[in-house]
Amino acid sequence: QVQLVESGGGLVQPGGSLSLSCAASGSFSEVNNMAWYRQALGNQRELVALITRIGTANYADSVKGRFTISRDNAKNTVYLQMNSLKPEDTAVYYCNVDARNSGWLRNYWGQGTQVAVSS
Repeated sequence: QVQLVESGGGLVQPGGSLSLSCAASGSFSEVNNMAWYRQALGNQRELVALITRIGTANYADSVKGRFTISRDNAKNTVYLQMNSLKPEDTAVYYCNVDARNSGWLRNYWGQGTQVAVSS
C-alpha cells in the first residue's frame, strides 16, 4: 500500500504564491509519474500538471507559465509551485502517483488540500 501526504494549501490573495508538496511512503519499488489534479466546487477533477520519473513536465493550458511541478526522486516527493494565483485557481488540489509494487503499477490519490485565492 502507498500513502500520500500532502501539505501546503491555504488562503492567498490574487497574485500571490503557494507551494504544495506530496510525499509518498509505504510499500513500493519505484514511483513513476507524479501529478497534481484539482477539483473546484461543482466541477470535474482536472489535471493541473504531471511530471515523469525523468523530469518531463506537462501542464494544463490554464496554468502554463504560472505553475511549476518538480520532484525529488530520493524523497519520493512531488512539488507544485503556484505563482500569480487567480481566483479561478481556487480548488481542492490532489496529488496522484503511479507506484510499482510486486511488479504491478497502481495509481494512488492523496487526500487533497484546499487552495483558496481571494481578496
